[in-house]
Amino acid sequence: MNLRSKPYEAYRVSHNDWVDQIPSEWEEKRVKDLFRLVTDNAPIDNDHELLSLYASIGVRPRKDLEARGNKASSTDGYWLVKKGDIVVNKLLAWMGSVGLSDFDGVTSPAYDVLRKTSKTLDERYFSYLFRTEIAKQIFKKNSRGIMDMRLRLYFDKLGAISVPVPPFSTQQAIATYIDAKIVQLDRKTDLLGQKAAQYGKLKQSLINETVTRGLDKNVAMKDSGVEWLGKVPATWSLNRHKDIFKFVSDRCVNPSLAKIGLENIEGKTGRFIPTESEFDGDGVEFQKDDILFGKLRPYLAKVYLAEFNGNAVGDIFVYRPTRSITSYYAKYLMLSERYIDVINSSTVGAKMPRVSSDFIANLPVSTPTISEQQAIANYLDEKTAHIDRIVATLNTQIDQLKELRKTLINDIVTGKIKVV
Repeated sequence: MNLRSKPYEAYRVSHNDWVDQIPSEWEEKRVKDLFRLVTDNAPIDNDHELLSLYASIGVRPRKDLEARGNKASSTDGYWLVKKGDIVVNKLLAWMGSVGLSDFDGVTSPAYDVLRKTSKTLDERYFSYLFRTEIAKQIFKKNSRGIMDMRLRLYFDKLGAISVPVPPFSTQQAIATYIDAKIVQLDRKTDLLGQKAAQYGKLKQSLINETVTRGLDKNVAMKDSGVEWLGKVPATWSLNRHKDIFKFVSDRCVNPSLAKIGLENIEGKTGRFIPTESEFDGDGVEFQKDDILFGKLRPYLAKVYLAEFNGNAVGDIFVYRPTRSITSYYAKYLMLSERYIDVINSSTVGAKMPRVSSDFIANLPVSTPTISEQQAIANYLDEKTAHIDRIVATLNTQIDQLKELRKTLINDIVTGKIKVV
C-alpha cells in the first residue's frame, strides 16, 4: 500500500469544519450517528485492567506507566471499556486527549467511552481523525467552560459534530497505512533521540572529568579527604563553598530589572530560556557573571551564568564568585554531576525537595589556579559547543519528523491526499 502525492480524482464542497472540500465519494455524518456513548458500570470488586488516557500515547494500562496497582480502590461509577472503544477525556479533549483502546478494562468516569454503531466503521480511522490539530480546534470550539483549563466537551456537543466519513474500504486502507507509517517515523525519531541522549551523556562526562581532574591526564593525584570529591589533582586547593563564593541575598529594589525564574533556566545545559511569564513577588538582585542555582529539585541542575543584571525570583540562590574562582569555571563546576549529586543528597521535602544555603555554604570544593580554571573553561566551551551543535541538528531532525507525522495524518484522514 502506497501514498500517492496527488489528491483524489474529484471533490465536492464539505459542510463541516474539518476541510473546505472532501472527496466526492466520502460522506459527512454526525459523531452520534457513528458512535454511541457507553455507560456500562464496572461490577463491584472486579479484576479488570485499570486504564488511563494520555494525550501523548493514548490509552494504556495504568500499571504499565505508574507505580501503582492496576485496580482502583473503588470501582463504583467506573466505566467498562472494550478493545476498539474510543476514550475521550472530557476535560482535555481540546488538547488531544482522545485515544483508541487496545485493551479491555475499566476507566474513570472523567472519560467518555465511545463505541462504534456499525461493523462497517474502522475505529482506527476515527481515532486518528480525532487526534489531529483541526480536531483539537473543533473540540475546543464545542467545549463548555469559563476558561481553557475548565473546558469540558460533553457528548451532546461532541455527538453533534459533523465529520468526514470515507467508504469502509478507504477507512481501512487509511488506518493500515498510517499504522505502518507511524511505526517507521517513530522508529527514526527514537533512534535520533537516543543519539541526542548519548551526546548529552558525553557532554556531562566531559564536564565531570575535566572539572575534577583538569586537562592534564597524567597529573599527580591526592586524597582530598572528602568522600564526594575523592582524589583530586595534587596542586588543587580545597576550600569551603562560602570561601570562594559570596552568597547574595539582597532584595531587589530596582523595578526596571528583568525578572528571571526557574522556568527560564534549562536543566543541565546552563542555557537561558526566554519566556513571557510574569513573575510575582520580590527577588534577589543579581549582576552579570553571577551564578544562579535552582534550590528546588536540585537534581534538575538548573545553573545559569548571568549574562545581564536582573532579579532572581523564587527558588533560586545567587552566588557571586570571588577572586579565587572564575565565573566560567564556576558554571561548569556547579553543572558537574558530582556537585549536583552531593547537593541533591542533602535535600529536605518529599514532594518539593530543596537544598539549604547552609549546606552549600559549608560544602568542600576543589579548585585549580585561576590560569588553569580559564584554560579548563575555554576547553569546555569549545568542546560542549561542538556537542551542542550536533544535538541541535539531531533535535531539528526530530522536530521535522514529528511535524511530518502530524501533517501526514492530517492530510490523509481529511482526504487531501490518497492512499492506494
